[in-house]
Amino acid sequence: MFDLTGNIALVTGGSNGIGKGIVKSLSDAGAKVIIADIDVKAGKAVAKEFNGEFYELDVADVKRADEVVTEILNKHERIDILAANTGIYPEVTIEDMTEEDWDHIQSINLKGMFFVAKPVIKAMKEQEYGRVILTSSITGDITGYPGGGLYGATKAANLGFMRNVAVEYAQYGITVNSVQPGMIGTESLKRELGVLAETGAKSIPMKRLGEPEDIGAAVVFFASKEANYITGQGLVIDGGAILPETPDVI
Repeated sequence: MFDLTGNIALVTGGSNGIGKGIVKSLSDAGAKVIIADIDVKAGKAVAKEFNGEFYELDVADVKRADEVVTEILNKHERIDILAANTGIYPEVTIEDMTEEDWDHIQSINLKGMFFVAKPVIKAMKEQEYGRVILTSSITGDITGYPGGGLYGATKAANLGFMRNVAVEYAQYGITVNSVQPGMIGTESLKRELGVLAETGAKSIPMKRLGEPEDIGAAVVFFASKEANYITGQGLVIDGGAILPETPDVI
């Protein structure tokens, strides 16, 4: 089950954190993984580690996004899997939020996702097959926290995009789904949300933060032939974090 041998997989934001976990899981399942990321040094290292390829990409640059997808198609003739994972989550309160803050996170988490997804989905339509997996979050769709308004808005919007595109392209053999991580113990989580990283496990029924590979495994499932009748769905991967009615339950 879940054999992706021969599949060409493009992972944006695959240089570290959840993205690296996705790269590892896809590679372990047999896919040829291509990493597109703004972090050149880390991206090249991950590509070397998993016998993949690396392309430098700022997802907010629509011209470069088109170039990268074209280069991949010219070399491999197809893209079977897109894991659109690039995202940032700066913490900023509504009163401190500026128009620049709003535009910056939107340009990466939403426009950046769209800039890559558009040419990939066009190619998938022509090949009459494709698996698109977006990295959303429990934040925005289900939960929230002070300072997470910008991030939550973009992640909820990812799911709105997913559902509509899933309907639009289902007839072409393309599925569009989403993973919704809870607290995953990445370096960026520790850097951006230090206190949460230190204390967050206490509020999770499993009493631990998730691992990037926990998300990667779900991406592999959505990318597999076994999931060919699933589209437009978000899968929560959070160790049970959203389940307790009150904190004292756990």
